[in-house]
Amino acid sequence: MTGSQQEDYERAGFGGRLTPGTSPALLLVDPARAYVDPDCPLYAGVEPAVEAMRVLLADARRAGIPVVITRMRLRPDGSDGGLFFRKVPTLRVFAEGSPYGDFIDGLAPRATELTVTKQYPSAFFGTALAAYLTSSGIDTLLIGGLSTSGCVRATALDAMQHGFIPVVVEEAVGDRDPDVHAANLFDIRHKIGEVWPMARVPEYLAGRGPQTP
Repeated sequence: MTGSQQEDYERAGFGGRLTPGTSPALLLVDPARAYVDPDCPLYAGVEPAVEAMRVLLADARRAGIPVVITRMRLRPDGSDGGLFFRKVPTLRVFAEGSPYGDFIDGLAPRATELTVTKQYPSAFFGTALAAYLTSSGIDTLLIGGLSTSGCVRATALDAMQHGFIPVVVEEAVGDRDPDVHAANLFDIRHKIGEVWPMARVPEYLAGRGPQTP
């Protein structure tokens, strides 16, 4: 985005900031093989984001915060995907039994970490995620995953709407088109939550205190 666009958004009143709280969790959205296997139609060339996701996951585990990792899984006929499946029929790669729905190496949840299985873009829609986070006392979500314009954006929006401060970690999300990726990060930053460089995360996790935007 250009400087003039930034100035226009701020003049219009989109310059607010959310201050992350003291009880964060990490949410990795759909780290699926589909996005990194060149034989899959959903291959997105997001390997740098995947490497950053591995680092982010290691940071979260080292800090001892809750970890939630989502996956897309659909019935063979896609019927549980409803209109989403009808709109995006390539989602058939996430049908039960397809290897493309498996977790990327190094990004699978541990037995003590929550796996959320979903059929729609948001990790909150039709799942128990909000109840789990509320009962765990979580106030902030560090978000990485795929893809920026789809499931990451939808999840960040629903996080905000459920009262959890969304912090999208810039290097740890990716999309098949860099312009679409950048535009969605710009929009998330101005309308939904915070967008942080990954270098800021370890300091936040070490302090576990409110951060000044």
